[in-house]
Amino acid sequence: MFRYVLLFLLLSTYASAQKNPDSLEVYSRDSLRYTNLKARMSKTKFSRAVYRLLFRDVYNQGKVTEVKEIETNPFTPYEGMVIRKIYIRQLDILGESVYDTTREGKRLEKFLSKNLHTNTREGIIRRSFLLFSEGDDIQAQMLKDNERLLRTNRTITDARIIVVPRKDVTWMADVVVLIQDSWSLNFRGGFNSFNKFNIGVEDINVRGTTHSQLTRIRWDGNDSLRKKFQFRTIYTVPYIGKTFITGQASFIYERDLEERSIRFYRRFLTNETKYAGAVETGQTMIRQIKRNPSDTEEPIIFPTKFNYYDVWLGRSFKFPFPASRLAENSRIVIAARHNKYHYTERPEVSPYINKVYWNKSATLLSLGYSNRNYKRDVLIYGFGRTEDVPVGNLFALTAGREDTEFGARGYAGLQYARGKYLPHNLGYMYGLINIGSYIKEAKAQQGVISAQLNYISNLIPFRYSFFRQFFTGRYTRGVNRDPLDYLNISGNEGIRGINSEQLIGTTRLTLGTETVFFSDKSLLGFRIAYFVFADIGLVNGAESIWKSPLYQGYGLGLRLRNENLTFNTLQLRIGYYPNIPGNSSVFRFGADGNVPLRLRDFDISAPSIAPLQ
Repeated sequence: MFRYVLLFLLLSTYASAQKNPDSLEVYSRDSLRYTNLKARMSKTKFSRAVYRLLFRDVYNQGKVTEVKEIETNPFTPYEGMVIRKIYIRQLDILGESVYDTTREGKRLEKFLSKNLHTNTREGIIRRSFLLFSEGDDIQAQMLKDNERLLRTNRTITDARIIVVPRKDVTWMADVVVLIQDSWSLNFRGGFNSFNKFNIGVEDINVRGTTHSQLTRIRWDGNDSLRKKFQFRTIYTVPYIGKTFITGQASFIYERDLEERSIRFYRRFLTNETKYAGAVETGQTMIRQIKRNPSDTEEPIIFPTKFNYYDVWLGRSFKFPFPASRLAENSRIVIAARHNKYHYTERPEVSPYINKVYWNKSATLLSLGYSNRNYKRDVLIYGFGRTEDVPVGNLFALTAGREDTEFGARGYAGLQYARGKYLPHNLGYMYGLINIGSYIKEAKAQQGVISAQLNYISNLIPFRYSFFRQFFTGRYTRGVNRDPLDYLNISGNEGIRGINSEQLIGTTRLTLGTETVFFSDKSLLGFRIAYFVFADIGLVNGAESIWKSPLYQGYGLGLRLRNENLTFNTLQLRIGYYPNIPGNSSVFRFGADGNVPLRLRDFDISAPSIAPLQ
């Protein structure tokens, strides 16, 4: 039923567009058609549920759900047509939607959109964000990739590309790019007294250029390290011209972190991207607090300071056997990387301890196979924005050599990942295996064996809204690690809601489940999601992991988020932790800003050392 309704809407929209292909007014008819459809579908309980599934009216009607599932590339029918004109349509940040172009916001929303926000400049979008130009032939995959890339930029909440065939010239078409910006200016801060406070401002779209500027200051008159004044500023240029190269400069002077760095990088943005790489250099000081797994009570505090540079370059090639079923959306990638780290402050080192703090330089090579595609979905980690779910797999081999102050050693690593939607609408499954180790005198050093499995159910209807079920399993084992090089079972990688430096070791196993209910209510444009969770985990400490207590955490809470704003998701949580060491109470309440997660992609980046995390 859902697909027939969606097909009717798409056909009616295209039919309307062909009546007047030279004008953007055709898109204003979308809204009338949606409104009429809503009236016809409001007569029965079932048809109302169908409408709520397909469309959202969060700003005008208080509804919060939308599913736009497109199984095939919507641009395929226009393959090979010539692009006559490109229209850029920039929507208000509040009130409007890329799927309903004439939805009107309330007075306050209109005032905020028009007076307190500067939309991204049209010239910037044309020059730096589009993979196509007027006069080009339409390539369906390129348009689909470009739509996804627009949505990955943090200055943009949502984006949609629409092809409008011309009626008078059948081999030509116009392309309309609908852009809805995110709120660009954010303030944050805290005040305890005039002797201790912090304030920060971030503009993620400086004067509509898509550049971002973060500045934050802290003052603590009682700081024991005599760093009363603390400061950080980070400036980012997302794309430099038409190169799709991102540039970033950072200057941080804080109590536990000092950093001066500059970085330029380019990812494998699409399957058609031939070159990717990065150049980075800087100086960093980190004040670290460590504990020994055999004696977690006594903290070990020391600063580390180092200078570094890091360079890598990758080249992708089409799959050599085009007739193979492995060739579609696939690339073979070779890459090389060289970096150097020199410590000026560090703990005591020797050929046998604290290898992570050795002065060193490394050269790594990788050969990989990447197959990736994307499927549109909503209400996974977002609250209504279009989410591009990666589908595909990745296989990469990495090998190299590291020269250190205590001699040279080799490195070898393997990574495999796969993600797919399961048949029979059973949901989405993602798996990852990562293995790597340094090798010296035929013995492993600082090795890692890790595996991860994620499951996300389909949206499950419940009354007037939906819920999803999430499951995550993680296993990580460190091989011949140093005592101060360990894993922590608490936090996002283990039992959420706690931060205990006593739950450490070199082997960790965690299982977590979460049920999220996306409410059909909203509060001042903020969508609401309720959740319950359960986490359990083992960590080996000084003994075998199987002798570890089964650490547990259970809880519930709610999240609030407006996708048009760049604030972190507000999360309120209460948890029950029956056996966490050092807990003064088995119940713990938390309120924090939760950064929205994104699904892991299958693009191959720099050759890297398997991380212990």
